[in-house]
Amino acid sequence: MSTPIIAPSILASDFAKLGEECRAIEAAGADWVHIDVMDGHFVPNITIGPDVVKALRPHVKIPFDVHLMIAPVDPYLEAFISAGADIVTIHPEAGPHLHRSLKRIRELGAKAGVVFNPSAPVEYVEWILEDVDQLLVMTVNPGFGGQSFISSQLRKIERLRKMIDAAGLDIQLEVDGGVTPVTAPQCVAAGATALVAGSAVFKGGPEAYAANIRALKGG
Repeated sequence: MSTPIIAPSILASDFAKLGEECRAIEAAGADWVHIDVMDGHFVPNITIGPDVVKALRPHVKIPFDVHLMIAPVDPYLEAFISAGADIVTIHPEAGPHLHRSLKRIRELGAKAGVVFNPSAPVEYVEWILEDVDQLLVMTVNPGFGGQSFISSQLRKIERLRKMIDAAGLDIQLEVDGGVTPVTAPQCVAAGATALVAGSAVFKGGPEAYAANIRALKGG
């Protein structure tokens, strides 16, 4: 199995020290910073907006992987990309025209991704894979951290892996939700190339981040 990209979710970090936390995970070996944006409407929580993304951007050099759990999503794409998002993942249910939204993300200079809620079918992207840079499988219901891993989603990861390989495309296959040193290798074995982890990275404080990230990478 290849070593996965690790994208710590700052949702699990100390919000009073977001800049310090981002610098700490970069120094500890994180590949991306995962930023969960929630609106209290599409999902049952409210987190951060583009101004916070913009404020964090100068603190680290690694990519910002921004997961937009907001609806409607289209009016906010430019704001988040201008603020520093390198990858923007959106839900098919968050707007009327997924293909158009993905094209807009790319036009604005970011990589475009599609998020699958646990009940979402893989067929959402069957005819638009060429317009996708990343697929994100939620292994919990989106909206808040600390939930248990939904193991049925491993079959979805496998299905998407086969779709990507059959199309011969270079698409990151990311997993978010309940990722731990136990579930991480299961996700990678199913075909995932990137893993989002919150508490599994941030538990124990900054001195533990490097060891936590190594454990998720399988080392």
